[in-house]
Parts: sequence; C-alpha cells; structure tokens
Amino acid sequence: MTENNHEKEHFEKKAETTGHEWDGISEYNIGAPRWWLIVWVICIIWSFIYWIFYPTWPVFGGNTKGTLNWTQQSQLKESQSEIDAIRSGYLEKITKLDLQEIQKDPNLMEFSLVGGRAAFKENCAACHGTGAQGSKGFPNLNDDDWLWGGKVEDIYQTLLYGIRSSHDKTRFSQMPSFGLDKILNHEEIENVAEYVMSLSDKSINNPKGEAVFKANCVACHGNDGKGSRSVGAPNLTDSIWLYGGKKEDIVYTVTYSRAGVMPYWNGRLEDATIKQLALYVHSLGGGEK
Repeated sequence: MTENNHEKEHFEKKAETTGHEWDGISEYNIGAPRWWLIVWVICIIWSFIYWIFYPTWPVFGGNTKGTLNWTQQSQLKESQSEIDAIRSGYLEKITKLDLQEIQKDPNLMEFSLVGGRAAFKENCAACHGTGAQGSKGFPNLNDDDWLWGGKVEDIYQTLLYGIRSSHDKTRFSQMPSFGLDKILNHEEIENVAEYVMSLSDKSINNPKGEAVFKANCVACHGNDGKGSRSVGAPNLTDSIWLYGGKKEDIVYTVTYSRAGVMPYWNGRLEDATIKQLALYVHSLGGGEK
C-alpha cells in the first residue's frame, strides 16, 4: 500500500461521512474551522451593537433612528458646515482686500479664480458663452481687445456699474446714427464703411471715405482709427469686430448705430463675488497689468 493510500485510510477512520456518495466521492461531515466560527460570532455581536446605535430596522413610516440619531443628511450638514466656515474666511478676506493685494496672495487668488469661474457660468455665460468667447454683439473676453480698458480694476468697474445700464455710475458711450439722423447720406456711409475696412485691410483704398471719416469720426476714434478707451470707442485697425467686419455690417452700424447694454452687478452680487469675477475674466488671457 502506498503512502497516499495510508493517509486516505487514516483520514477516513477519523472523519465521518454524511452518507452521500457519488462516483466514488464521499461527503465528509466536518465542522467549520474555529476561526470562521469566531468571525461569525463577532459579526452577530457587531450587528446587535449597530442596531442599537444606528438607523436600521424598517418600521411603518420610516426606520428605527438609533440612539445616536445619525443620518446621512446630518453627516453632510456637518461636513458642509466645515467647508462653509473655510469659504467664509476666504470671502471675508477678499471683501477687505483690494484687487492688487488679492493677486499677491496665491491661496486667495486660487480661491478667487475657482469662485469667479463658477460665478461666470451662472451670471455671464448666457451672453459671453461658457468659454467667454462671446458672439456677435457680445465681446470675446479671451483676447486683448478692450473698449474700456483691460486692467483688473477696469474690468471690476465695468462689472460694478455696467455699460449703458440703468446705474447712475454706468459707463456710457453713444455713436450717432449717421443715416437715421440724416447726418450722412447713403453714398457717404458706403464710402466711410470702405475706409474703415481699409484700416485693417490695406488692399482697400477709398479717399472719399477718408475725408468723411476725418470730418465725422476722429473725435472718438482718433485720426489713426485706434479708438479711445476713455469714451469706449473701439479700435478700428485690429480686425476685431463686435458686430461684424463685412461692409454691410459696418454700413448698418454707421447708419443706425449700436447701443449694446451690459447689466450692472453692484447690489445684485456680493462685492467678493464681483471681485472674483473681475480676477477670473482678467486671467482668461487678455488681461493687462
């Protein structure tokens, strides 16, 4: 008899079978390991302790509350209160400091950019787009073309009081409607439109339009057509167009004028939020120092 057969015979003498056998395979009646029984008992004890302290058993109208009266809502409220306390501390600092001081503090600046991005999506994206790329009649905030200045303080002022809004301190500029008010006739408007196009496209030449421009437009746009931020007059030489750069677009602008409105946020948003917005817009790529 081999060694394996000796071991099998010895094991069969020690272990009883259940009497079940199939194809020469017997089912032994062996109890569970002791470690398994210990773990099983611990789990039972732990479940009773859990039932006492935490909400567990379903009952009519809900479930047992447990002696700790714990809920997911209370846990969320507790953790949220910690976050709110940290957030309030940052907002308090932002309210007290000016924009330059905030920019010098890396932690405050990081917090401001995150908050500004969220505030932008909630309040500004409807007009300027979620990526601040703008659209016809709504400025692209990613480039370096600014009607009223691209410093963070300039952006902050624009956010506070708006453009042609109902606020007493709003920034206001008004281009005459040269055609509607019969200041220029149709031919003069056609000529000056072509001259404006020539400021950024040297292949166009219209001396008659230049004469009309110098007689009617230089007060705001300057002799060189580069505009003036003090009155919100756009630069006409950079091929960046708020309402379109085709001849028909410019003819329409000269004829009827444009009067886009940006709402003011002073009193509608907290000052800390407006500062965060200004810092975020300034950081998009076109902000000036």
